[in-house]
Amino acid sequence: MRVIARPVLRDFAARHPDAKPALDAWWREARAASWATPADIKRQYRTASILKGGRVVFDIAGNKYRLVVQIHFRTGICYIRFIGTHAAYDRIDAETI
Repeated sequence: MRVIARPVLRDFAARHPDAKPALDAWWREARAASWATPADIKRQYRTASILKGGRVVFDIAGNKYRLVVQIHFRTGICYIRFIGTHAAYDRIDAETI
């Protein structure tokens, strides 16, 4: 997958150093992945939540943080839409952010 907006992950990791190892691991795994369907993601990340419109929510750092991405399966592009704490996640609409 081609992951767009890695600086968003880096900036978040700078503010939340405990998230850095998990975000780095997710980025490496996403870059190496060839997800063609939501089922491919669920096979790799059982706790991922599949939403409408190609949105996927990943639990990061032992479910301390949430990462929302939008995936265009046909083109193999993954856009970072949100990274934050659970409290911040509760204030957004993950299907439209």
